[in-house]
Amino acid sequence: MIFIRDLKKSFGRRTVVVGLDLQAEPGAVTLLVGENGAGKTTTLRLLAGLGEPDSGIVAIAGHDLRKARSAALAELSFLPQAPRFHPRLTALQVADFYARLRGRPRGTAAQALDQWGLAEFAGMPTGKLSGGLRQRLALAVFTLADAPVLLLDEPGLSLDPAWRERLQQFLTSEARSGRTVLVATHLLGEWEGRADRCLLMSDGKCAAELPPDRLREAFFQRGPLSSDADRPCIAWV
Repeated sequence: MIFIRDLKKSFGRRTVVVGLDLQAEPGAVTLLVGENGAGKTTTLRLLAGLGEPDSGIVAIAGHDLRKARSAALAELSFLPQAPRFHPRLTALQVADFYARLRGRPRGTAAQALDQWGLAEFAGMPTGKLSGGLRQRLALAVFTLADAPVLLLDEPGLSLDPAWRERLQQFLTSEARSGRTVLVATHLLGEWEGRADRCLLMSDGKCAAELPPDRLREAFFQRGPLSSDADRPCIAWV
């Protein structure tokens, strides 16, 4: 599970996340959508421990990110929007490094490359891979963590339609196996009817929950935010 309560983050005088409340449950694919600058990427980076919030509570799989940082981060895998690799290392060398870093069994790296259609590119330096192939390498590395919480920031941007479909199928399967999946995206059309929940971020906070089967319609028809829409993105149980 991902639990965020009253999260705040500013960069100098610019406030990016403003009292954000958010919850993503195991067994579900949760989308985080919103216009550019809404705070989606900053939120995911804070969840992944790549920045320090100014205030608020962040918990990953029951571990408070501030009080038990190592335990919390051990429970997640994060795919950033623009992953980078050393251009001289081969795809297999990169995957093998991350496999060993995560303590995965020998041979897991090659299996991950094969899963994402990269077996024939295993010996190619990452600097010579196309954008789509590099993104698939990033997904291979992402899956090596075998973590219960999966965070992805715009994972389909560099992929062709067939691999976007494969990615959605993979994430749905992972969610159905009990993992928590949180995806930040603006590809509303491709995700329509594919997610379990869709949370709208606006001006640094969670403004509403949109119907997953009518994402585009609900997103573009939504009017000015009302004062009673401050905290609708936590499912209280």
